Amino acid sequence: MGPKRVDYLLYEVEEDTGILWIKFNRPERMNALIGTAEENGTVAKVGEYMRAGDDDPNVRVMVLTGVGRGFCSGADMKRDTPDDMKGENFVGNRHVLDGPDAAREHFIHGFTKLHRDISQVRKPTIAMINGPAVGSGMDMALHCDIRIGCENTRFIGYQQLGQIMENGGSYYFPKMVGLGRALEFAYVGHLEAKRAYEWGLLNHLVESEKLEETTRELCARMVRTPPLVQWISKRILRAAADSSLETTMILTSNAGGILSGSADAEEARRAFLEKRPATFQGR
Repeated sequence: MGPKRVDYLLYEVEEDTGILWIKFNRPERMNALIGTAEENGTVAKVGEYMRAGDDDPNVRVMVLTGVGRGFCSGADMKRDTPDDMKGENFVGNRHVLDGPDAAREHFIHGFTKLHRDISQVRKPTIAMINGPAVGSGMDMALHCDIRIGCENTRFIGYQQLGQIMENGGSYYFPKMVGLGRALEFAYVGHLEAKRAYEWGLLNHLVESEKLEETTRELCARMVRTPPLVQWISKRILRAAADSSLETTMILTSNAGGILSGSADAEEARRAFLEKRPATFQGR
């Protein structure tokens, strides 16, 4: 079944490769968002699509990218909202009242939760950043596990609209590149591909002609690893970023025992001894 599809965000599963492609699909607007934090807004649909991919046994890795020249140009400043979303005063399913607290409610119950959905899926996520990643587009890319860019990649914050970075930028930027560089970006609001790679924000920087090829090659290597190893590693590494060595040691010790008795670990050992590709079931 999968999620309820919308034409401004594509959901494409390749069962032979195990890749789920989630593509922003408004190339005429450089993939600007539809809506803000509404239930059918683009950000909410990204989370919904990723949760659906998380539940699909045919999906091993999810790739978020854009159709055309842009990754995602963030908020649509022309406010070209579909008729069925106009007049909504909701963030997800929550009614937001007008007033001095409306902006805070919009962020904490809207973008904050929706962006966090991306970081909480079990399976590996890759942002294939084919062009500018602006505002919320940048935040969504930073919430993904891995980022692959090309010469057309740009990270652009919310500064030009008089706003600060959302949670992806404010939380992950200093952890990825260090406080000084994060503050430089906060003050300037623009980062080109080469420097983003040098700072460690991009895992890979390749020519645009090789962007998809490089992404597919990485996905192919990733699907050769037992799914449980990936899922548990992801949870531990993300938790360790906000935790202590002692807590991380406990998490890894507990996980090691669970993994050693898994069917995938047994299959990995047999495949290694028999010199054949392994077939994993995620259990």
